[in-house]
Amino acid sequence: MKRKTRKLLRQSLKISGAYKTFSIYAVFFIIVAVLLRVIEPGISTVGEGLWYCFETATTIGFGDLAAVSTLGRILTIILSLYSIGVVAIFTAVITSFFMDVAKARMNDSVKEFLDDLEHLPDLSEEELRNLSDRIKKFHHRSS
Repeated sequence: MKRKTRKLLRQSLKISGAYKTFSIYAVFFIIVAVLLRVIEPGISTVGEGLWYCFETATTIGFGDLAAVSTLGRILTIILSLYSIGVVAIFTAVITSFFMDVAKARMNDSVKEFLDDLEHLPDLSEEELRNLSDRIKKFHHRSS
């Protein structure tokens, strides 16, 4: 990934608060896994608790593990809803990132185009033809 692209991704994550959201989610995920290991009879290790949380968060639900206690089911519901929210935030951040990349590319193209226009008398015939073709393509796309 180019440096400019990485910078845009970091900005998207920082501006949206996604770093905090993902960090808090990861901590919550682990806490739920540990709690499930303690309160659920069918979940005997933290690893199984993590697996159950993964199945719940991804909505895979293989059925090999299930919450049977009231508290376990409540934690499952909360984890499910929280996971849906985190996925929505992740999707929004990624969409915002790609929009920012597209804007940056467009801005670079506009700057290059304006630079060519400022130096119009200095351009060769071939550069003028290329500029004319770019203008026609832009005009055709915006029509």
